Amino acid sequence: MRYFKRRLYNREIVPGDTCLAAIYTKETEIPGSTVSCSVTYSFMRDRSNVDVAGVPLYNRTIPDAVRQIIRECRQQQPMNRCISATGAHGIVYARKNPAFRSLLQSFYMNLPDGMPGVWVGRMKGAREMDRCYGPDFFARLMEESAGSGIRHFLCGGADGVAMNLQKTCLQTFGNENICGTYTPPFLPIDEFDFEAIAREIDDAEANIVWIGISTPKQEQFAARLAKHTNVHFLITVGAAFDFHTGTVQQAPAWMQRAGLEWLFRLMAEPGRLWRRYAEIVPMFLWYATGDLLRYRFRKRSG
Repeated sequence: MRYFKRRLYNREIVPGDTCLAAIYTKETEIPGSTVSCSVTYSFMRDRSNVDVAGVPLYNRTIPDAVRQIIRECRQQQPMNRCISATGAHGIVYARKNPAFRSLLQSFYMNLPDGMPGVWVGRMKGAREMDRCYGPDFFARLMEESAGSGIRHFLCGGADGVAMNLQKTCLQTFGNENICGTYTPPFLPIDEFDFEAIAREIDDAEANIVWIGISTPKQEQFAARLAKHTNVHFLITVGAAFDFHTGTVQQAPAWMQRAGLEWLFRLMAEPGRLWRRYAEIVPMFLWYATGDLLRYRFRKRSG
């Protein structure tokens, strides 16, 4: 990873919070890409985060995050801030890919999408940390922003999924402020016309862009798109589009609470997912254990 420039160390207090946000520009090589890009990011480096195996995870709750995002949409100018719902898959991938780890570290907020990340965060002292599951976060923000004038743009899913999700937002969440949809074609990250996508989003006057593809492509997509848009937030939520439209079945609540959602998905799609989870589950345990041991050693040594 090569850092070419840092801009600002104008630090700003985010209204109503105890967090500091910094904005900087860096040139980064996108994993899987043959080119590098310079992107301006804003990120939080304070008590709102806890480091889990090298990835800063948001250490509060869905209601806290939703309140902050709605407030910033109302009170601040668009800054193209990127937010990711990050689970064990993203953390493991980030440990293996320094460029992707740097990308997540630059995001404004990384929501803990799975319980394993929450457990590690709590063991490191973040006692108020709770799971910010992408689909639940999407639903809560849709409900809370209904009637607020905050405009949402849906980007992701297979053909027809984003349009079906638009109907779900109205019928289930009471939110009619969906200003546009876009179904990304199946292309390498370098082949997207991000300027054209951004023009469509900006013409729709969106405040929040929701991106539902898969990790790590959705984070790379958000970072590249953020170079060209004029929105408040770009939020990656993985399979939330499919879950809320009924395209894919969610794990029972007890399995989610027990951190066994991966097992439910593996049983549902063994042919597609067995290789992924055969790597992710043991590797996350390895990285998390090492992270906790180092944390406790540093704590004891003062």
